[in-house]
Amino acid sequence: MTIKNKLRVGLSFLFILALFCCGLSIYFVNRLSDDEKNILKDNYQSVQYTKNICVAVDASRDVLSKPQIKVIEENLTGEEHDITEPGEGQLTDSLRSNFETLKRINANASNAGELHSAIRKLSYGIMQLNMTAIEHKYAAATATANRATLIMAFVGSFLFLIAFSFVINFPGYIANPIKELTERIKEVSNRNYQQQLNFKSNDEFGELGQAFNTMTRKLDEYEHSNLASILFEKKRIETIINSMHDAIIGLDEKSFIIFANEVASTLIGLPEQSLTGKYAPDIALENDLLRNLLVNDDHKMKIYADNRESYYTKEVLSVASKDKVIGKVIILKNITEFQQLDEAKTNFIATISHELKTPISSIKMSLKLLEDNRIGDMNTEQKQLLENIDEDARRLLQITGELLDMAQVETGKLQLNFGKTHPGNIVDYAVKALKTTAEQKQVSINVQCDGSLPDVQADLDKTTWVLINLLSNAIKYSHEKSVVDLVVKQIKADEIEFSVQDHGRGIDQKYLSRIFERYFKVPGATFDQTGTGLGLAIAKDFIEAQAGKIGVESELGAGSRFYFTLKRFGN
Repeated sequence: MTIKNKLRVGLSFLFILALFCCGLSIYFVNRLSDDEKNILKDNYQSVQYTKNICVAVDASRDVLSKPQIKVIEENLTGEEHDITEPGEGQLTDSLRSNFETLKRINANASNAGELHSAIRKLSYGIMQLNMTAIEHKYAAATATANRATLIMAFVGSFLFLIAFSFVINFPGYIANPIKELTERIKEVSNRNYQQQLNFKSNDEFGELGQAFNTMTRKLDEYEHSNLASILFEKKRIETIINSMHDAIIGLDEKSFIIFANEVASTLIGLPEQSLTGKYAPDIALENDLLRNLLVNDDHKMKIYADNRESYYTKEVLSVASKDKVIGKVIILKNITEFQQLDEAKTNFIATISHELKTPISSIKMSLKLLEDNRIGDMNTEQKQLLENIDEDARRLLQITGELLDMAQVETGKLQLNFGKTHPGNIVDYAVKALKTTAEQKQVSINVQCDGSLPDVQADLDKTTWVLINLLSNAIKYSHEKSVVDLVVKQIKADEIEFSVQDHGRGIDQKYLSRIFERYFKVPGATFDQTGTGLGLAIAKDFIEAQAGKIGVESELGAGSRFYFTLKRFGN
């Protein structure tokens, strides 16, 4: 039988017993109620009738008054309708006969006294008869009540024993198998697959025990059948990790070191046996490199190894299982060779740019001399050629200047000369430098710079260079006879914002995230609008080196707004 059916049978049995007990109680209560009603209806009223008759007769020894006759008549009539006991009818008839005789003769009779005595005697007889009946019925009701008490006590005790047994035994019947199952599951979770359940019942617990036993046998078979292959795979992964040239360290979710390959052990300076299974923060207390790996968020690191300085990039990979992080892997990639190549490239660019500036400057000086009329007159074609050469030389000089600035930034040799200056000074220098360029394209520069603005802390030359670069781009991308807005305002208590707004064709949203990358050029620009792709990247480095921010807002067809912020002097 299933547990569900057992519960139904047990609860139904208790329900039936409760109904039986309630029915029995109702039966005996009704019996007692009926006995009480019978006593009141059958006997007590007769006693009252005869009592009233005796009182009326005793009120007069000879002649009965009309009110007395009326009282006797009413009570005698009531008694005639309430005859319930054997012999009560004969006494009532005699009482009626004597009363009628007394009414006829009343004051004229000489024997009225005898009739009074007879009526009184008959009334007392009826009263005594009903009193005796009341005593018998009371004794019967008492017997019924005692019998009901015994039966209810027996039935109640029986129900209590059944309910008590049910309360004591049934929870154990349910809880004990569940408790045993819980203990076995805990053992299974600890990879102890030898657990078995011995439920001998033929209900759901029996089926559960059989299913659990089957599961543990299968798990045990699977564990032993896959253990060798798992160990083999573990060994192969360890071999692959140790053969890699990158340093790899694995940590669990509690920061205990799971593995560290040979390269990582060499860099940290501890053998693998001293690392595996140890708590990483404890080792980091006495090991600077491991402490930097755990705490430092820098992705590029300089490490002294193999008697020389080496460069590494750090990458942290999170290991997750079902959206829960169960560990992480730290990978250190050796980029020393690439770093050296990058430094060589930067030095080469700086050297070439520096060396190019001298001949380009000489070319521009020669062009100035050729333009002097004292040397000789030139025809229109010659003047055009000189203008082309001058423009190319200017572009070359600009490119070499940007390459030198970029090399300065990349080598970390960027030198800033911080000082106190008013934002108006930066704006004036930039606007004057591009006055001719703007006039040639008939572009107006609308300057909004309040003289009451506070001073800023900045490198005047480099900040002016940035603003010139932004204004130059705005002019290049503006239509002829348009306006470029140059606005300087205080946006925070400690920040001043410089913004340059043009009304050209704007920049597509998909290019905005790359606009400050080196060598990036927005597709679709004309030859006159394109440059080296270094200006905005260098501007970003110059502004961020001064603890400022630089950004862009643009919309196709509505123009672009470039802005940067500088700190207020004294903050």
